Amino acid sequence: MPTYVALLRGINLGGRRRVAMADLRSWLTDLGYADVRTLLQSGNAVFRTAKRPATVEREVEARLAEGTGFQVDCVIRTTDELRAVVEADPLGSVADNGSRYHVTFLRTAPAEPDFAPDAFAPELFHLGEREIYFWTPDGTIKSKVLAAFTPKKGEVATMRNWNTVTKLLALADS
Repeated sequence: MPTYVALLRGINLGGRRRVAMADLRSWLTDLGYADVRTLLQSGNAVFRTAKRPATVEREVEARLAEGTGFQVDCVIRTTDELRAVVEADPLGSVADNGSRYHVTFLRTAPAEPDFAPDAFAPELFHLGEREIYFWTPDGTIKSKVLAAFTPKKGEVATMRNWNTVTKLLALADS
């Protein structure tokens, strides 16, 4: 049975859209998923199920809407897909702080921007298959490269820092 990582978008930010991780674990268990575990309070879950990724995505979103009363978008990755993200590590040669090195996970391939990867140097980006890697050495709040990648209407994207990404992979592998 494959292990999946669910990345929830936009919960528990500044006291808004609160989702208790105990509730999330309970809801995922109610869906029949096995070995449900969560990481941090930002909507990261690891579990096993024989269901297909698209089915899992729909089920998780429907159960969260039912349990919370609001829509929560979710991006799903298999353990192997998450491992490929970590192994790629395209900005690892410059990103020396895991809290300022980010991966935005998308449901679909990212659109090619009309600017170069170093257009906002020292900030950088790299396009993956369904991810965008960002190096923001001065943080995210005033980041020009992040501002240039605002999601298009209907696009589902959620960002995690490198420390969280590697901890999720370790949890999925355990």
